[in-house]
Order: sequence, then C-alpha cells, then structure tokens
Amino acid sequence: MALSYKARRRWALLILILGLPLYIIVAVALMVSITTYIGRPPLVLELLIYVALGILWAIPLKAVFKGIGQADPDADNDKA
Repeated sequence: MALSYKARRRWALLILILGLPLYIIVAVALMVSITTYIGRPPLVLELLIYVALGILWAIPLKAVFKGIGQADPDADNDKA
C-alpha cells in the first residue's frame, strides 16, 4: 500500500530530524573504527567513503522523499 502525501511528509520529517543525525553518528563511528583498526586510509579513499555513505542513506528512502516539495495532490485545488 502506498503512503499518502501527509504520511510521507511526516515520515520525511521524522527521518530528517531523528534518522539522519543517528546515521551520521554511525557513519563517523564506522570511519573512526576503520581508522583505529586499519589505520587512516589515503585522503581520496576517505573522501570516497564519506561520499558513498552520504549517498547510501538516501537510496532506500527515495520513495518517502519523492514529491514532498510539491503541493498536496490530494488537496482541493478549487478554493474560489
């Protein structure tokens, strides 16, 4: 079942306020653990890892964020 526009807006807000900061903490902790156990990777590789982690969170959540910036398609447009 597809989510309604209002439900997607609520989920997007929840994800951005709670989920994204938690994901950032996990990503940085992952990089710290890699640095601790393996050593610091070369700067270009480290940058690529951060870019990949920065994109990775959005891929499974694309359906939630799609169309959120648009007007509500379920709302009545004839408010005359």
